[in-house]
Amino acid sequence: MKQLSALVPTLVLAVAGSANAQTPTTNPMPDGSRDMYAGLGAVSRPSYEGADSRVVRALPVLQVQWSNGVFISGVSAGMHLSDRPTVEYGPLLSVHPDRDEAGAGNEVGTTALAFPSLLPAQRSGSARLTGMRDIGTRLEGGAFLNYYLAPEWRLTSSALLGASKDRNGARIELGVQRLALQVAPHHTVSLTAGVTLVNSAYNRAYFGVSEAEAWSSGNPTYRPDGGLKDVRVGARWNWALSPSWLLTTQVQGVRLSGDARHSPLVERSTNVTVSTAFAFRF
Repeated sequence: MKQLSALVPTLVLAVAGSANAQTPTTNPMPDGSRDMYAGLGAVSRPSYEGADSRVVRALPVLQVQWSNGVFISGVSAGMHLSDRPTVEYGPLLSVHPDRDEAGAGNEVGTTALAFPSLLPAQRSGSARLTGMRDIGTRLEGGAFLNYYLAPEWRLTSSALLGASKDRNGARIELGVQRLALQVAPHHTVSLTAGVTLVNSAYNRAYFGVSEAEAWSSGNPTYRPDGGLKDVRVGARWNWALSPSWLLTTQVQGVRLSGDARHSPLVERSTNVTVSTAFAFRF
């Protein structure tokens, strides 16, 4: 019997602008079984990392787990390989959103390619991206490793490669989670905090300005190095309306740091993303 996640306390809304790779917590599932949540909600987020403008979009959500260890969670997919209850590890794939003159394109709540937006994009864009080279949607590949300090406390980490124009942008996310704190009957809250480290290729793609881009955009040339990209905190509230229906709401604050924070493309170094959705368990 493989180790698989309990979906109710850990259902994730991953949204564009953070695009965090998500790996659910584990618990035993019978062989040959699967657990699945799917739903729809809305997200309000910055139009791109460091933007002052915001967008409001429809947000499809999806989380599926199979007893063989394979999972889909938000824009991430992977496989649990560990049979130890205190350690989780395995391969991980994630979708990194595109960026054009209007901001970040794809919504990241499930796989953006599978669910078209049902609300018109409320996006004003940014003059700072005008003349900047577009960056397409990227598939990142890597691995995750999580460790439980206690049943309700988990250290998380993931390493992914494949973002940026030339697909050589790498990022490492480190975090700590307080899982499924019950605040009232049918109501649980989860808390998270973490940091993101990136290489120079990532920072130069999303926060840098080349000489050609400086000429076409009017931004000053900027060549950032790698290092700490952001610090983030978040809270997720799950309300179990019934054994099958769940209302899940997430708030995440991100503060850009290091060379990313000083980019001429950054209009606001601290931003908040809010998302909420109804999900049905199949």
